[in-house]
Order: sequence, then structure tokens, then C-alpha cells
Amino acid sequence: MARAPHLQLSDISLTFGGDPIFADLDLVVQAGDRVALVGRNGSGKSTLMKVMAGLVEPDAGSRILAPGVTTGYMEQDPDLAGFSTLRDFAISGLDIAEAYKVEAAAEGLKLNLDASVDTASGGERRRAALVKLLAEAPELMLLDEPTNHLDIEAIGWLEDELKTTRTAYILISHDRAFLRALTRATLWIDRGQVRRQETGFDGFEAWRDKLWEEEDDARHKLNRKIKAEARWAVEGISARRKRNMGRVRALGELRAEKAAQIKRQGTAAMAFEAGPKSGKQVVVAEGISKAFGNRQIVRDFSIKVGRGDRVAFVGPNGAGKTTLLNMLIGRENPDSGSIKLGTNLVPAVFDQNRAELNPDDTLWASLTEDPATRVRGQSDFVMVRGTPKHIVGYLKEFLFNEAQARAPVRSLSGGEKARLLLARIMARESNLLILDEPTNDLDIETLDLLQELIAEYDGTVLLVSHDRDFLDRVATTTVALKDGHAVTYAGGWSDFRAQKGADEMTDAPKPTARKQATKPTQTNTKEGLSFTQKHRLEVLPAEIERLEAEIAKLTEVLSDPDLFTREPTKFAKVTDALVERNTALSEAEDEWMDLEEKSNG
Repeated sequence: MARAPHLQLSDISLTFGGDPIFADLDLVVQAGDRVALVGRNGSGKSTLMKVMAGLVEPDAGSRILAPGVTTGYMEQDPDLAGFSTLRDFAISGLDIAEAYKVEAAAEGLKLNLDASVDTASGGERRRAALVKLLAEAPELMLLDEPTNHLDIEAIGWLEDELKTTRTAYILISHDRAFLRALTRATLWIDRGQVRRQETGFDGFEAWRDKLWEEEDDARHKLNRKIKAEARWAVEGISARRKRNMGRVRALGELRAEKAAQIKRQGTAAMAFEAGPKSGKQVVVAEGISKAFGNRQIVRDFSIKVGRGDRVAFVGPNGAGKTTLLNMLIGRENPDSGSIKLGTNLVPAVFDQNRAELNPDDTLWASLTEDPATRVRGQSDFVMVRGTPKHIVGYLKEFLFNEAQARAPVRSLSGGEKARLLLARIMARESNLLILDEPTNDLDIETLDLLQELIAEYDGTVLLVSHDRDFLDRVATTTVALKDGHAVTYAGGWSDFRAQKGADEMTDAPKPTARKQATKPTQTNTKEGLSFTQKHRLEVLPAEIERLEAEIAKLTEVLSDPDLFTREPTKFAKVTDALVERNTALSEAEDEWMDLEEKSNG
């Protein structure tokens, strides 16, 4: 006899004061299901999960839970009110004999259960909720972004736990590698409709694109039919005294069908605009060390970052990735060693804590600021890479509607805050992107676009991420940190794993391997500078500045689109001069960097 499904939703409809989020939704969750729940930010994934959990009452329809089946829901913002420590919260409702499960899960997720609820960060609160859910082991787990605020080690631990559990679960996550490893079916929310495919997330994008292609074909056929019927309705009058009212009604029905179609949400119109070229060497760090008390962040680390490099920093939470990143861009000083930044750097920073966003500001104010008075929100326009754009139009490019323009930042979801911060940094020219956890809360489509933009960006990228798929797609170099050691490897996450094996993040790197992999090549660094070299070091900055000015003028001349047609000889001379100046600038920058290293040798 077939078992009843764990959960069944029938004819569910739900509206929050506007267009319906869901209408006539049917959904069945069986025992043993491992399902990815995907959809654009704002499509209703978390809301649907709350309906499944019984936390949100639909306007219509029924939710049927099989007798004896328990559900557990891990929400993004758990309520810990009334508990003193994270342990008190995690063990609440559990039999004393089951408390060991809390300890095991906390160890795997690197959570200090004795931390006070009052001082716990948002990430610690979320991990406490995940620990509690894993210890309770309900028949159906509903996991809303469980990998957010987890480092790669903890994500790996959770992945292994979910692979071996007999519990059914539904996952919302932006982490492609996590979804591919764990899911056997996919629920896709698209414009209020929920579709199910009986394959895991690995096949989702091909399935989605096929459905969209079929939808576009059907829309094209409908448009052609409407045009044909409309032509008949007009031309038929002259051919006949009386219209065929049945065909007229059919035309009205076709137009109503077209009007009822819901337009797909596009992708954000994001673009990074590279500013003037930086020097060939962007960062040169030599033998840097940093510690906070007895905690060693990094020891004797060296790296050269060249123009166009994409360098990823990976490691456990607390390993010091953000600290190292801040040292390399000059925001923080090392205890020892030296860091030299290249010339002409124009950085843009994406902060994992969204510190640049004031929660009390409106979206409008967040994007407008008078450079003289620092007053925000007084202009209707934002300067986007030198061109004024109306605030509402620019926000629409990042998928915000007009009503949100005057809403406070605190009202935004995590994904919307990430898009707003991207809108801020993309409004400015840059040649050095610093991205600290940029993937948190972004939906799959926006992540795809961000990866493409970084790949095409004509500048240098330094990034911190725990998203393995994102690292593989973006990084050309990976720096792994653990226990004060840092090692540099070629390629992304999978390349790093292949070079050092699956246990690299567990075993501390050996100093010899680190030095061989990361120490820049140097010549005669212990020797002092000769008189001629000292003179060159003094005059090179002015020479570099002169070459940059000449390059700017030549580039301006070549910006004339008619120059080649009007004056081909001048065009050829200017082009040759530009190539010559760029070569001379690169050589001057290299010479300056080498002399600087020798002077500090």
C-alpha cells in the first residue's frame, strides 16, 4: 500500500496587498524527497516555505500534513527571545538524552553554544537555528539559505550530513555546488507558478531555458494570430456589410489572453565600468605578518598581484581573509613586512557587512550624495560613470520598482541589499574591485550575470567567497588561509583541491611549500642603491605621471569616430604613439617597483 505524502498543498492562493504571490498552487512532498526550491529574489521562495511549515496561512486552499509527520523550519532570521545562550535555544524542546546531537552539530558548524544571545551575530543565530533543527531531526526539514554565513569547511560538513540523512528536505540556496550535490528534484517558482522537475538542480537551467523557449514560441504564435484577426476585423468591413461577431469576440479573447500573460522578470542591467588603467603591478606584498594578541592571522606571506588578476581568498571563518584583504589594499597595516600599491588605482569595495548602506536611509538617498556637503537625497539624479541618470530609472535597472525608491534600506531583503550595493559601486569607474562575500543572498540569475561581468572586467579583482562554484568560474589565483598560514595556488577552488588534495583545509600548509609558491622573484634585494639608481627612483614618478598624461591626450584624440576616415595618416601616427607610450609606461612602472624593493631590501 502506497504511503501518504508527507505534505500536500492544494489550490493555495496568497496575496499580500497587491498582485497574488501564488494562485491555485498544488504541491506534494514525499518521504525521502531531496528538493531544490529555486526562483528569482522576491519570487516567494521563503513565503512558500513558511506556508509549508504552517507559519503563514494562505488566503485559500488547504495544507495537509500526514499523521505523525513532523516538520522543522530553519528561517533566515530566527527569534531567540527568552534565551540566555545559544545552547539554551538549541536544546529547548529536546529530550535530555538527545542533547549530544546539539553538541555534535555545533562542532560541525563551528558554533560556540555558550555565546550570549544578546551579543550573537546574525550568522551565529542562524547557525544556532540550524543546529537545533539537525538535532531535532524531523521527518521533513525546510532549510532557507542554510549555507549563508557558513565557511567552506562547515558547508562541507553540512553537505555530508544531508547526504546521509533519511529525512526528507527542501533547500533554498544560491550555492550551486551545494544544490548539485544534494538534490534529486527541483521546484521552480516563476511568476506565481510552481513547476516541478524530477531531476536535481544540475538539470535545472537547461529545463528552465527550454520552458522559456516554448513560452516565447507560444507568445510569438499568439501575436501573429492577433495581427491576422485584427487585419480581418478592419478589412472585413469593406468586404461585408455586417461583421462576423463571433470572430470579433474571438479577437477580444485573444487580446485578453495576451494581456493576462505575465512578463518575465529580466536580469539586472549591471555593468562594471573600468576606469583608467592601473599600473602593471597592482599589489606587491613582501614577508607580511599580522597577529591580534596570541592569534596569528598570517605569517611571512608574500604575493604579487598584477593588473587583470582575479585573486580569491578562502579559508575557515575567522582565518583572517578580510584582514588580509584589507592589508593588501592599504586599509590596515601589517605588523611586519612591506606592502606596495601600484600606480593609478581606482578601487571599488563590496563589503560583506553592507557597512556602506545606512539602514535608515532611503534607496534614493543611498545613491545620491553631494560631494561638497556630503548631504544625501537632495538630487533627482545619480552620476553613473560620468553620465547623469534619474534615480528611479537607475534603480529599475537593478530590478527595484518606483515605490521602493523612497523606502528605507532596512525594508530590503538580503538579495535586494546586495543589488543596491552593486548599484552604488557600479555607478563609479574603477580598476580594482574588492568583493567581500558578494554572492550572499543573490539569486542564480544575478549570480550568472555577476560572474560574466567579472570575467569581462578590464581591471583587477580581489575577492572573498565560500561559494565553490563561483570561485571556480571567477578566480585565476586562490590564496588559502588557515592557522596563520597562507598558500597561493593557480586557479579556482577545484584547482586548489586538486593540487593539495581534499584535506588541504584541515592540514596546515607547510612553510616550504608556501615560500616556493608565493614568494616573488627578487634580485639583489640586499644591495643598496647606486647614485644613478637613487636618481632614477626620484625622477620616475614624474616620468610616469607625464606618460599617463600623454596617454590620456592621445586616447582623447582617438575617441573621434571620424578621425580614421578624415585623417588616416594622423590616425596611424597617434595609434603608434599610444602603443609606444603604453609600453614606456609599463617599463617605467616595473623599474620603479624594482627600485622600491631594492631600496627597502
